[in-house]
Amino acid sequence: MTSLKQLAIKGTIWTIAGFGTSQILRFGCNLILTRLLFPKLFGLMALVNTFILGLHLFSDIGVGPSIIQNKRGDDPTFLNTAWTLQVIRGLIVWLCCLLSAWPVAQLYAEPQLLWLIPVVGLSTIITSFNSTAVFTLNRHLALGQLAIFELGGQFFATIAMIFWALFSPTIWSLVIGGLVADITRLLWSHRLISGFHNRFAWDRQAVGAIFAFGKWIFLSTAVTFLGTQADRLILGKLISFELLGVYGIAFALATMPQQLIGALASKVILPAISKLTHLSRPQLRVKVLQNRRPILMASALIVTVLASFGDMVILALYDRRYSQAAWMLPILSLGIWPNLLFETLRQSLVAIGKPNYETFGQFFKCLHICIGLPLGFSWMGIVGAVTVVALNDLPLYGIVAYGLWREGLTSIKQDVIATVIFFIFLTCMLAIRVSFGFGLPINQIFLSQ
Repeated sequence: MTSLKQLAIKGTIWTIAGFGTSQILRFGCNLILTRLLFPKLFGLMALVNTFILGLHLFSDIGVGPSIIQNKRGDDPTFLNTAWTLQVIRGLIVWLCCLLSAWPVAQLYAEPQLLWLIPVVGLSTIITSFNSTAVFTLNRHLALGQLAIFELGGQFFATIAMIFWALFSPTIWSLVIGGLVADITRLLWSHRLISGFHNRFAWDRQAVGAIFAFGKWIFLSTAVTFLGTQADRLILGKLISFELLGVYGIAFALATMPQQLIGALASKVILPAISKLTHLSRPQLRVKVLQNRRPILMASALIVTVLASFGDMVILALYDRRYSQAAWMLPILSLGIWPNLLFETLRQSLVAIGKPNYETFGQFFKCLHICIGLPLGFSWMGIVGAVTVVALNDLPLYGIVAYGLWREGLTSIKQDVIATVIFFIFLTCMLAIRVSFGFGLPINQIFLSQ
């Protein structure tokens, strides 16, 4: 077994273990907080976090991927220049938070947004000072340290949120939790690599390389935001904040497999493929597809279970205020399958320096959600809106599949086989469920009307 493969396997194990522990913490915290806080608070925070994430993505110049992918990724001058750009960007993003707070509060007729956006937006300044050691460890697949680092921040955030909510069940518990996580990771990040400390620097060649690679990252992340987060921005105008909070609970649970594959893609697949780009395209394609097959099979099984029985989890663990999330969860779960096909391959295009296909795919995904969501809501209410969200990864997958074909990395045959197996799994699981008298997962739609 090659050293690269050993590192990739070890990195995969650490990523899955870290993600699993993270989800247990998040799920447990979520269950406690939903009993202490009103759904409206979750809806408000979903809107605020979506808006701030948008500012992040509309200013993303690809510092992290540049460090992972660039040949100078271990050069201190390159790293310090990247860190300097990261700090400048963080300050600019927070300034945008200040300037946009009032118009956003007016748009949604919610005075609390006037102070929520600047306060929550402080995270942009805090995280901008994080050490580039985080990306260096990712570059070399030292994911054990990264998993512990990320879990540490989440653990302290969970403790802070629960204790604050117990004594003061207000939106401040959610705000403070996020800031505690950011401060913990900031301090910790500068101790990840002994003897290494970032300092301000400016190297023109490094700046040029980062911006040359990052221009497509910038465009991609900007349209990615519109494609993946516009649902909450649009729904914030169409439905109440209470129902938006319920939708947020269903969405977070439904996208857990997507988050796991996304973590594997950025932490394992990208750095591993970046070390194989010297191979010919046919050789690279064979290696990528061989290692992708077991990931797709595991994903198919996980999504099947989530889509078939996720509604029972909602009804069993959450109170009646969140019951509508029960029918939303299976629909949203089925919708992430095209995203999993896309996510397991998109880093191949990034590694070979062709992120432009994803940019175009995200643009069409953005059009789908911005046009389809209001139409779906006008025709079928919240059911139509959720259905549109579930279908929003189809345009993205189509464009990226075309890009993979053009670059000699096509995966169509493997995708078709995996999709057929997924539907077989789903049919069998639903048949078992119905045979036990539980009906279909979407039956809750009719009960909630």
